[in-house]
Formats: sequence, C-alpha cells, structure tokens
Amino acid sequence: MKEAKALLIVDVQKDFCPGGALAVSDGDKIIPNLNRYIEIFYKNKLPVFVSRDWHPNQTGHFKKFGGLWPDHCIQGTEGACFHPGLKLPQDVIILSKGMNQDQEAYSVFQAQDRGLRWFEDILKSSRIRELYVGGLATDYCVKASVLDGLKKGFRVKLLIDAIKGVNINPRDSERAVEEMVNNGAEKITLKDMEE
Repeated sequence: MKEAKALLIVDVQKDFCPGGALAVSDGDKIIPNLNRYIEIFYKNKLPVFVSRDWHPNQTGHFKKFGGLWPDHCIQGTEGACFHPGLKLPQDVIILSKGMNQDQEAYSVFQAQDRGLRWFEDILKSSRIRELYVGGLATDYCVKASVLDGLKKGFRVKLLIDAIKGVNINPRDSERAVEEMVNNGAEKITLKDMEE
C-alpha cells in the first residue's frame, strides 16, 4: 500500500444498528469486515477516520421539526456512541456532522474534527488522495460522502462488503451503489485488499 490513502468509516453508531432509534437492518453485520479494514490500514500506518452524526436536541433533520427522521444520534446520548464492536485505533480521527440545526449534513465533507478542521482540509494537509469508504447507510451518508469525495477530485474505493442501507424504498441501496460507481467510485472487497 502506497502513501496518500485513508480509511473512512461512516456513522457506525448505536442508533443506526439493530435496537437503535434509526436502525439499519443488519447494520451491525458489517462490523467484522470494518475491523479487518481497520487492521490493514493501521498495520500500514495509514490514517483511519470515523464519522458520526452529532445532532443537537432540536434540528430540522428530525420529524418533529419538519424533517424526515426520528430523533437519533443526539450529542452525548448512548445512541450517538460508536457501536461497541467497532475496534477503533487510539489515534482514530473522529469527524462530527449534523451539528448545525439547519443542515441535513449527510456527507462527511460537512464534518469537522475536534479542532474544528473540515474533513477536506485535513485530507489536503495530509496529502491524502484516495479514500476507502465503508459504513452506514449506503443510500444516505455513505452515498453523499462518496459523491462529494469524487466531486472534490478524490479517488474513492467503495468497500462493498462493509456497507448497509436503510432502503426506505426497495433497491435504494442498489441504486445508490450504481450512482456511486457511475460517478467514478470503484467497488472493492477485503479479498481485493488482502491480495
């Protein structure tokens, strides 16, 4: 593995996993594969980013304030915590999004680290050109992040064995994958990485 690559894990939080407020069916089933990707990147001394929805109590994102979704991933709540099965390295860079109550913020490119640096600025200052993206949910935050990354000129590898979708409509995830690939994302699996 050459330099200038990074792993991005999108929103693997308790509220998006079975039993959570906005559960993705089998959302926790991708965690073993994500952990293996983390190991590969960590072993190769490549950065690992993890994003989280970090909503205020009141946001236009939630149904009761005119949005699409039930309350979820509210700052400081149990549901906003990363899934305990996810083995994040100590130096993982946490990116928080959805903090502005007037913004949907599906894309990780609308997220900031603890020092309030935007994701794109961090990538540029670290000379990262290629992102490997997995997480939840395929048809929303993964898709928005991948499409933004491609628009901003990054190469994007979609970890096809480490994503799951909400599928409000049947085939939403399938269509999301098609859209990401049609825009330039490349589908890969653990098998490809390990070879």
